Amino acid sequence: MDLLDFNDCKLYFEDPLPAAAEALLALAAREYGEPSAELALLRAHLLAPDNLTVLVGLYRYYFYQHRLEDALQVAERALALSGRQLGLPDDWNQLDENRLGPAAANSFGLLRFHLLALKAASVVLLRLGRIAASRARLIKLAALDSRDQLGAGKLLEVVDEFRGREASTATFPESTLAPA
Repeated sequence: MDLLDFNDCKLYFEDPLPAAAEALLALAAREYGEPSAELALLRAHLLAPDNLTVLVGLYRYYFYQHRLEDALQVAERALALSGRQLGLPDDWNQLDENRLGPAAANSFGLLRFHLLALKAASVVLLRLGRIAASRARLIKLAALDSRDQLGAGKLLEVVDEFRGREASTATFPESTLAPA
């Protein structure tokens, strides 16, 4: 399955959004960096709690404000919501190619969003230092995306390279490697 093919598929931001929620998202964008921006996003979320555009706005706000626990919570909410709409299991560990086929037939764009939400959660987990939890998600994504179109495999390589360097530094402290 080509995860970069957007032809003939509806994307999450094409879902209808109540006008009041749309206005609140615009307000949040204009007032980014001000406390009122978060308030506008939260009010939009109250108006449209299941709208993925609102969740993406919240996720980005929290991520770029370095409020990583909040960003993780929103990413997991987006993952659960999109998974439910696709008929996927609640536990991402249970994702496999047999489940992706029917989900892609239901909504390819939403399936891609779902997988990217899983990657987003993984990135946040990396930033939080929860490497094992992040790696588990990246391994799952890499297994599902054999052509690495979502970049999970490349990210996993970087994480593993870093872990390898960290392990070798821990095993051989710098003082033992210095010439006498």
